[in-house]
Amino acid sequence: MHLSPVGTNRRCFLASSALCAIVLLLIPTLQTPQRQGKLPRPLPHTRPTGGENATDNKAASNSKHSSVTSDKSQRDSGGADFLSSRAKEPLRLKDIFIAVKTTRKYHRSRLELLFQTWVSEAKEQTFIFTDGEDKDLKQKAGGSVINTNCSAAHTRQALCCKMSVEYDKFIESQKKWFCHVDDDNYVVLRSLLQLLSSYSHTQDVYLGRPSLDHPIEAPERVRSDGSTSVKFWFATGGAGFCISRGLALKMSPWASLGNFITTAEKIRLPDDCTIGYIIEALLEVPLTHTNLFHSHLENLQRMPAENVLQQVTLSYGGFENRRNVVPIAGAFSLTEDPSRFKTVHCLLYPETEWCHRSRHH
Repeated sequence: MHLSPVGTNRRCFLASSALCAIVLLLIPTLQTPQRQGKLPRPLPHTRPTGGENATDNKAASNSKHSSVTSDKSQRDSGGADFLSSRAKEPLRLKDIFIAVKTTRKYHRSRLELLFQTWVSEAKEQTFIFTDGEDKDLKQKAGGSVINTNCSAAHTRQALCCKMSVEYDKFIESQKKWFCHVDDDNYVVLRSLLQLLSSYSHTQDVYLGRPSLDHPIEAPERVRSDGSTSVKFWFATGGAGFCISRGLALKMSPWASLGNFITTAEKIRLPDDCTIGYIIEALLEVPLTHTNLFHSHLENLQRMPAENVLQQVTLSYGGFENRRNVVPIAGAFSLTEDPSRFKTVHCLLYPETEWCHRSRHH
């Protein structure tokens, strides 16, 4: 059979076209995965600092108002449940600088009780700031007793003088946290550690309890001529407060090497108010309100007995109100232990030697 050249060429062309079409259809399936677009690389996994998740840390570092509103309602409840829900920053007792403000006339009546109770568990972390030499006290406490050479009077100037020395000694210590308490406070050390572990000492943290239900208002005499006023919260020194090292370092222009006294004189306010002014008004870092700190000005008898050991600081009424104490029962009667500090201590540290003696009696 004879085939014409024209017919043969047409058949070859059609066959070639069909083969090319098949090859084009098969090309995508023959491509290797490496030739497809690359997937995005996963972000490196980093451990959050300061006990927050990564998102919280980013927000905290970008905001001057970090760690204030998210847990405020839980902190204000006065319980410790909120602490267990937060990740922790590794913290040991030796990382905390506890400053106790006192005066010579209270060395016996108040300090002896503290040394017998909570200070005995934190001797190397506790520093006594007083206004007079006392050989017996120095023999008992060693180098942790600091004579500020300030006046013994309970005036604004004397109080600010002591706070100035406290601040400078903390900065020298290189410790992570500065906590100020008075000589009528009991510090529940495990609660203090738990609370501070919920924050990062490198961030701006100011923890305490206001004595007022509203911000204080004062003439602005540091940044202006006093013709305008400024409002700010402050944590009362009578209940105690804590400041992170990161924030304390930022306070330096108005607090270090005597500048604290100068700042206080300009605004004419006491030591704890001046702390609040520097932090809230000048540095614009808000006070983190907490009900875990307590002063003798509160009605301490209203505290639920089951919550007493969860608090960070406790206090007791003075001579004018000796019955204003926390309602907790134990081995000591109210007559034997009018402050209830011994009772609290034996519940926290039942193996203390004198706690056993009291039981036998």
